[in-house]
Order: sequence, then C-alpha cells, then structure tokens
Amino acid sequence: MLEELWQKLISFYHKPEKENLPVIYSILQQTKLIEISKEEAVVACENNGTRFFLEKKTKELEEKLFLLTKKRLKIRFVLLEKKTKKTPPLLSYQPTIETLFENAHLSLKYSFENFAVSSTNQVAFAAAQAVVANPGKNYNPLFIYGGVGVGKTHLASATGRKILENNPKKKVLFCPGDLFINELIESIQEKTTQKFRRKYRLLDVLIIDDIQFIAGKERVQEEFFHTFNSIVSAGGQIILTSDRPPNEIKKLEERLRSRFLGGLTVDIQPPDFELRTAILLIKAKEKGIFLDIEAAKIIAERVVDCRALEGTLLTIFANFFVKEKKEKIDLEVVEKYFSSQTKNNQKKVAVDDVLKTICSFYNIKLSQLKSDSRISNFVFPRQVAMYILREYLKMKQEEIAYVLRRKDHTTVIHGVEKVRQLLLKNPLIKEEVDKLIQNLNLST
Repeated sequence: MLEELWQKLISFYHKPEKENLPVIYSILQQTKLIEISKEEAVVACENNGTRFFLEKKTKELEEKLFLLTKKRLKIRFVLLEKKTKKTPPLLSYQPTIETLFENAHLSLKYSFENFAVSSTNQVAFAAAQAVVANPGKNYNPLFIYGGVGVGKTHLASATGRKILENNPKKKVLFCPGDLFINELIESIQEKTTQKFRRKYRLLDVLIIDDIQFIAGKERVQEEFFHTFNSIVSAGGQIILTSDRPPNEIKKLEERLRSRFLGGLTVDIQPPDFELRTAILLIKAKEKGIFLDIEAAKIIAERVVDCRALEGTLLTIFANFFVKEKKEKIDLEVVEKYFSSQTKNNQKKVAVDDVLKTICSFYNIKLSQLKSDSRISNFVFPRQVAMYILREYLKMKQEEIAYVLRRKDHTTVIHGVEKVRQLLLKNPLIKEEVDKLIQNLNLST
C-alpha cells in the first residue's frame, strides 16, 4: 500500500512527452515511503544529498500527497538504514569495499552522503542518481563541466562509488585525463598497448576527470575514441568531467565531440551562499568540529572559493579550539577571527573615497550610482560598490543600503552575491575589480 501510494505521487512528475524528465522525478525514484501515521508520512532517502534536496520541496510534496490521501500530512525525510552484511565463511575470500574502491582509484572521501545539493548543482546530482539506477542506459556519457572546485570530481567519484557499492562485481575505474595520456605514451614506448587496451576497453564504468587534456593530442584521441566505443557498445557507462562543455573544447576531434554531446551534458555552477553553508557544516561534522550554523553562515558569506572553505574552517579551529581551548566555533569566535584578519590586512579608506573612485572608473556620476535606475551601466558599478564596501570596509548590509539609498538590505545581499559569482566565472570582471581594489589601496 505504501509503495503504491508513493509511486502515484512520483507519477505526478512523470512527463512522457518530454525528453528530459524533471530533476525531482529522478531523485524521488531513489526514495521510499516507509511509514504513515495520523499526522505525518516518513520518507527514507538513500543519502544526505537526496534528503537536502527534497527537504526544500516539502510543501510541494505535501500538497501532492494531500491530493492522493485527502489528509494534511507532514512529510519527514530520514536516511535509509543500511543493511549489515553477513560475515562470509573464512575460506570464502571476498575483497572489502575499501579494497574495491582502492582498485578502482576512487577516493573514500567522495560520496553522495557528503555531497551538498543546491540550485547550483541539483541537475547534475539528479543525473548522477539516474546513472547509478541504470548504468550504461541513462545518460551515456554523463558529461559534467564547471569551474575549479565546484564539485565535479566529487560527484563523478561518488557516482562510481555508488555503482560499485550496488554491484561489487562491476569493473569501475577513475582516471585523471593526464594519467590516461601518460599511460598511453608509456605503453607505446614499452610496446604494451594491448595490455593498455585490455585495462580500459573491458571496463563496465570508466570515469575520466578533466577530459579536456586529451584535446590536440591526435594519438590519444584516436585511442580514447576506440575505448569509448568499446565500453559503450558492451553496455558500459562513461562519465567525463571538464572545465568547459564539449562544444568549447578546442582541438577536440569532431567524432569525439559528437560522442560527448550524444549523452547528457550538465554544468555545476560556483557554490551559492546556501551551498557554501551546507559544505561547511558537512566538513565540520566529518572532522568532529562543533560548528554553530550562524557561524557557518558568516564564513560562507566571507569565503566564496569552495576549496578555501575547508582551509578557513581548519584555521579557525586551530586558532581558537587548539590554542584558546574553545569548545565550539560560534558566532563570537568567527567574528573575532575575521576582525583580526581585517586589522592585519586592510587599510582604512573612507566610504566617499570608494564611491568617488568607482564613479570615476566607470565614468558615471555619484547621483547615477545612488539612483534607482536599472540601466546596466549604473547597476553593475552599484553592485561593485556594495561588494567593496561589504568585503573590504566590512560595513553592515544596512549601512551600505543607507549609503547607496536602497530601500532595504536585501538588495545589498543580492548585489554582493552577484559580484562574487561573476568574479569566479568571468576573468575580465575579476581583472576589472582587482584593478579597482588596487586603485583604492585595499589589496593585501
């Protein structure tokens, strides 16, 4: 009864007329309705990524459930309990899952459980879940692209890991693009190309990280083309990551480009504020650090580089937990840390100096900078002003809103985040803002 009810709810999202089903449909396929009481429905999720994603859709799902049951039930998401495996007989040797991961060159630190999901990566996450459900059938190849540190390697590795967990007999291999190149060159030099081909062409799942490295290398592309065809024709799965989509990889052979575009291409955007906060909380839990959620929000607001998040967390931990014997990282500890950073690195600059410099740089008037005009020539300089006042002068959002004559501080929040994202994605804008910072003598 429970399974039938849940499948009816999932069917609301099944759109046969569309080639690509909604993201939520693929994710719901990985869940199970395990209990219903008078007041609530309990839904089990396979991992934290799925749970985080669906918790944001709770009200929408509760409405769908009401249509089916005519009852106002609250939905609660829990993690599915993993069944403990029986110990095999002593004479029957079976490699541990850790050994399987090691043989597949998969890192133990990457899993779906510690992959935080938000709007910036939810499509890629859903696609990975679909691949796990039916390797070699759904989205082949799965091509994931995005900038440095956005989680491409994590998601690709977690997908391979889950496939291996579901079926330990699968031959799975994770391989960086440069390693594939080096191994091929070595096999040619040592005349062991047949051994190289047996290693790669007989795989069930091949994950190549940074596939763009093979571009421009004729012999490597030739070999990978045949490797790709061998795996796919045998029903295997290919997962590729890159810093750009297939149609933007220069010197990539057209036949390979065609193969890459023949599956599903998804991008992962730089982490937004919500995702950065979730990543911090996950990292803290993994390392046994008690991190207050409000403190996590402050760090996530100040540190936009995903890879720098963990470094900042560990630095704060070392400075305050180890040296000062603090029991937890709370709001007070984080503000103290960033305050010391400001004193050490930043020079005092007047607000008026910042606004005048920005106006001069973009050739606009101060009245235009503070106006309500939505003309892009005024909006972007205004957002840059918000970013500099927030990041370098450490002004409160309400203060910035007052200085720039905004109705409330939400416009400031949006403006600062907009510039942060552009700095990560657009080198020209980064160069532009860096020059402004230098002109203001704010650079560290």
